[in-house]
Amino acid sequence: MERVSRPDPRKAAQTAALSRAMAGAVDLAAVKARSEAAATRASAPATDVSAATGQWVIDVSEETFQAEVLERSLEVPVVVDLWAEWCGPCKQLSPVLERLAAAGQGTWILAKVDVDANPRIAQAFGVQSIPLVVAVVGGQPLQLFNGVLPEPQVRQTIDSMIEQLRDRMPGIVAAEKAAAAAGEAPVEEEPDDPRFTAAEDALELGDYAAAEAAYQAILAAEPDNEQAAAALSQVRFLARAENADPSAIARADAAPDDLDAQLAAADAEVAVDRVDAAFARLVAVVARTGGDDRDRARQHLVGLFELFPVDDPRVATARRALARALF
Repeated sequence: MERVSRPDPRKAAQTAALSRAMAGAVDLAAVKARSEAAATRASAPATDVSAATGQWVIDVSEETFQAEVLERSLEVPVVVDLWAEWCGPCKQLSPVLERLAAAGQGTWILAKVDVDANPRIAQAFGVQSIPLVVAVVGGQPLQLFNGVLPEPQVRQTIDSMIEQLRDRMPGIVAAEKAAAAAGEAPVEEEPDDPRFTAAEDALELGDYAAAEAAYQAILAAEPDNEQAAAALSQVRFLARAENADPSAIARADAAPDDLDAQLAAADAEVAVDRVDAAFARLVAVVARTGGDDRDRARQHLVGLFELFPVDDPRVATARRALARALF
């Protein structure tokens, strides 16, 4: 994570770009003009700041972005979760962020942005893939991370940010005092399952084989553990996608009978959010092949399905197409 305490000349450019992209919906100049007032509010009694902060997880639109994100970011950091309904990894990450926001008790705000419904916000942050998590501090964006990370790593990233900003943003301390004054104990998180911790540690180190083995061990003991099953699919895909070559798509298009090329191209397409194209590619392979090749393509496609929620409309459409190709 980029250290927020170190001056970064890119921040000014990022802020200007954010302002231009949200023209008409966001007025950063007006936000900066209220900085002094925000500082006064932040130094007020803790109960006042708690009331001003409001709920800790909010849905944000282009119309509410200025008030809910930029203005609040003058008092406490606002962590923006850029997601979409069709994005399976987003639906894995969002609950993690929501739990951590609740545990933070107002020291930071989680702002959830549906990029499909709010394209100007997505453009403002230069979104190329999701999930994308960005902090807004004093009206300035700071990218935290892209993609799904293990919960301990997400927690560490946010905790580090809060520690660095505590002396610069009195609203953080005020929120902590508000929780203490209200007699609220910090939100206790469920103890980590050491089996998942071992898998996540291996994944963080890039040891996909060890992570896969750990999740397989969980499933051997608990075949119905949906969390482990979903994580196993993610690990297997990440291991392949790490070495995915965007040129694999062109090679597969030029060699439709090369099964390995088709499988690699499907992975590359999923990696760049061309999910429908990946599904259609493998359905077509199943339709025109037989024997072991057909079974390999089918299994690969089913594995890709497992990266997404079962109710994802793209999965439902592809499953129907697969059934037609098979029968």
